Amino acid sequence: MASTTKKVLRLTFNNAAGNAVTITMPQPKEGLTAADIEAVMDQIIAKNIFLTSGGELISKRDVKIVDTTTNDLFD
Repeated sequence: MASTTKKVLRLTFNNAAGNAVTITMPQPKEGLTAADIEAVMDQIIAKNIFLTSGGELISKRDVKIVDTTTNDLFD
């Protein structure tokens, strides 16, 4: 039985249409703080570097570090 662990950082924004837009980054650096992540999110919004089908990103909605473990039960 093989087991794998994966960690991702999920940044969720609101776009101009009011929809949620999520950017997922694999293997976030250990020791990141909420303040560090929010500062990056503020820069993404301020520099307007992503355009979605619902318009530009206008505000922060959520941030999560998701850690998953998958157990393969079939060899």
